[in-house]
Amino acid sequence: MTPRRPRDIGTAAETAVVRFLAANGFPHAERRSLRGALDAGDITGTPGVCWEVKGGEAARTASDLLIVKWLGELAAEIVNAAAAVGVLVVQRAGVGPANAGRWWAYMPAWQLAELVSGDWVKPYRRGQREFPVRLLLADAVSLLRAAGYGNPKENE
Repeated sequence: MTPRRPRDIGTAAETAVVRFLAANGFPHAERRSLRGALDAGDITGTPGVCWEVKGGEAARTASDLLIVKWLGELAAEIVNAAAAVGVLVVQRAGVGPANAGRWWAYMPAWQLAELVSGDWVKPYRRGQREFPVRLLLADAVSLLRAAGYGNPKENE
């Protein structure tokens, strides 16, 4: 079996996340075309939200240090995308693309606090509470929708 190219691995992971988002409140989600030096994330069509998606063996075996590095890249992409929030989505070992909602979603603690509280002020301002928080993509999407991103849930 020929090893898959990194670009093919990324495309497959991004496509899985786009399908999940489109079916769960972000109907206009789509893969973003490459932008060169001013990377604005992997998915577009989700106003206010920047998405970075990692798949393949590197994602399934990612160390804590690699997650922190990827979150640093996401921080720059949030600025480039002029987004309010960002989510790093990482494929889990043993969880295939059909179950992308069970992949890991990472964000800094300040962002999670802001999404949950609706209060974009002290003590969780950007630059503070930068440690990563991990949850399932499905749960991150629920929090984003409850905070006003994407389409509201039917029963809310």
